[in-house]
Amino acid sequence: MQDDYALVEGCRRQDRVMQRQLYERFAGKLFVVCKRYVKDPDEAEDVLQDAFVKVFRHIDTFRFECPLEAWLKRIVINTALKHLRKEKPWDQAVDVQELAPVLPQADTSLPTLNYQYLLQLIQELPPGCRAVFNLYAIEGYNHPEIAELLDIAEGTSKSQYARARGLLQQKLQREQRYGLPPVRNE
Repeated sequence: MQDDYALVEGCRRQDRVMQRQLYERFAGKLFVVCKRYVKDPDEAEDVLQDAFVKVFRHIDTFRFECPLEAWLKRIVINTALKHLRKEKPWDQAVDVQELAPVLPQADTSLPTLNYQYLLQLIQELPPGCRAVFNLYAIEGYNHPEIAELLDIAEGTSKSQYARARGLLQQKLQREQRYGLPPVRNE
């Protein structure tokens, strides 16, 4: 906490050394967050850079009411979502009520997977599905919150999540890999 305080105070003074330290300390973790929302690595880097510009512009608003990393992560997620909203990947989405007859009713949760492999599978999802899946399954948001964050209907959030789960399950079944599959290098 003391290190965080010193970093924040240095950044408030626009100390370039402290800004660099803040960036170097958190950029790796936050880039992983960007990659969960934006498939293209160059775009993910752009999102990360945009997020850090916001961080440095608004560092005065940070009041240590939550951990610094959580505050930074929220900014990165919001920046990634803003990027996605420009692309509107869910415009072709179908409401979950229309999918109800074809959705599996049983709990068909994913088996325990290698983390890197699961991230790779998530990256292969269409952008709208990927965003909703990340927000719901990884970040812990509920569908009303996701709908508000993405400016979509709650039913669209639910259908995108259902579609994402279905696509992930299809990929796993197609490859017939259960348990701990190896990480694929492409």
